[in-house]
Amino acid sequence: MALSEGEIATVKGMLVRGDKQHDIAAYFGINGGRIAEISTGQTGGTVTASPADDLPPAGPYMAGRSALRARDTLVALRELIDGAIGDIDLYEKPKD
Repeated sequence: MALSEGEIATVKGMLVRGDKQHDIAAYFGINGGRIAEISTGQTGGTVTASPADDLPPAGPYMAGRSALRARDTLVALRELIDGAIGDIDLYEKPKD
């Protein structure tokens, strides 16, 4: 799986931060060799590292970025559900 330039920038930022290559590979769900290629400049040599504020939390990562995306989606769904329940409650108030 090829990484986009944005993802390569994130990898470089994570390397600068001191993350371990195998943790970075786990986050992206790729082989550690791809991270090594970025680390040595073989891949993405002209891409600048992302700033620390734009990086994901430091690893280790249990299930990679798909788990983080799933969590973000679930949080957004929870907010939608809570809002919908609030709207229903407005219309379902007992009549005096």
